[in-house]
Amino acid sequence: MNPAVFREYDIRGVVGRDLDDEFVQGLSRAIAAYWRESGVGKVCLGMDARLSSPRFKEILTKGIADSGIDVVDIGLAPTPVMYFALFRLDLDGGIAVTGSHNPADNNGFKVAMGKTTIYGQEIQKIRSYMEQGRRVEGKGHVVAYDIIPEYVDDVLSRILNCPNRLRVIIDPGNGVSGATAMAVLDALGMSVRGICLEPDGNFPHHHPDPTTEQGIAMLKDQVLQEGADIGIGFDGDGDRIGVIDARGNVVYGDMITAILARSILENKQGQKIIGEVKCSKVLFDEVAKAGGIPIMGKVGHSLMKARLTQEQAALAGEMSGHIFFNDRWYGFDDAVYAAARLIEILSARDNPQAVFDALPKMINTPEIRVDCPDRIKFQVVDAFKLYAREHYEDCIDIDGVRFENGPVWGLVRPSNTQPVIVLRFEATSADELQAIQDDTNTKLVEIMGRFA
Repeated sequence: MNPAVFREYDIRGVVGRDLDDEFVQGLSRAIAAYWRESGVGKVCLGMDARLSSPRFKEILTKGIADSGIDVVDIGLAPTPVMYFALFRLDLDGGIAVTGSHNPADNNGFKVAMGKTTIYGQEIQKIRSYMEQGRRVEGKGHVVAYDIIPEYVDDVLSRILNCPNRLRVIIDPGNGVSGATAMAVLDALGMSVRGICLEPDGNFPHHHPDPTTEQGIAMLKDQVLQEGADIGIGFDGDGDRIGVIDARGNVVYGDMITAILARSILENKQGQKIIGEVKCSKVLFDEVAKAGGIPIMGKVGHSLMKARLTQEQAALAGEMSGHIFFNDRWYGFDDAVYAAARLIEILSARDNPQAVFDALPKMINTPEIRVDCPDRIKFQVVDAFKLYAREHYEDCIDIDGVRFENGPVWGLVRPSNTQPVIVLRFEATSADELQAIQDDTNTKLVEIMGRFA
């Protein structure tokens, strides 16, 4: 067993190397023992479109049922639909079998206890139980349940008004959210067309990550060719959103969050809005200008959900496209619901593009991922922190290090899901942006050379 697959907020690895039938069987028993300790009696299981997901879900289902826990099998479904099932069916926990936005040969497991996903030490507890070979016996029942129609109806019931018909193109990247997103947007009265709709774990057209240039390129081309009002991309399991505006500009999750936050704050002044360390300074400034309380948190869907609950915030958003609503929703990250809320805002305008044009303009980079082995990436970032503290006016080290000179800032943080170090930079001019990037890259190369 490779202990590195037990990460900060999910369990994830390469199929055939880290994850195989034997591993998943042991994992099913360990999760069941973990659940049974807390009195869990009934859970749901869903899966994404990856080629290994049906087999892994089958093994999980048997192992959990043989441990005395009832299983509701929701089949092929976006991860947010699994979260929705926790509330709608009043379940005690759940698992989404998903590799999310990672390469096609990856897969993984997002585990919920109660109504939210576990993370950190709770995931390490499952690892410990698996290493110990813990198991419990029993006879649980398994039922199949198609919950997607109920999910679609629930989303629609929470959207107030969409007066104008927009031309929308969606791209789920051959992931699992295409049919669900089409059903929601069509019911909202939009003129919607989809590309890469068919679920296919080979991801034949492009990688299902709407926050990368390669992952959003097809959608951008279609928006410009067809003169659409907006393009909306989803990742492989439907919990991350990416947007292309009518001009062909990529709108990242932090700016989507800023637009959503301004809408919420129009009627609910003083609400807390959470961003994370990769988010543009524009998000935090816009929240404050709109009468909200901006909070900076750590990256990670489980960590953000926990912070949302802790702060009783109305909204949280990540640059990577995870967006969490406590306003007219359940608090979990859901790209289809976020798309519906964004369409609600745009549809109320005679000129939808004006919503995007109104955002202050900074010069920034997308996420930059620098390959770095898991065994050294945390040491490399710790070493860079020491450098940043000596050379920049301010450093925020709640998650990696965000280092600032006035409005110019950079970020260096270890990924919790991949063997990479994540960088991002923002400035008010191209020269400033290039300078901080060059300084950071030069220092990182030097530091990584020490640990090689």
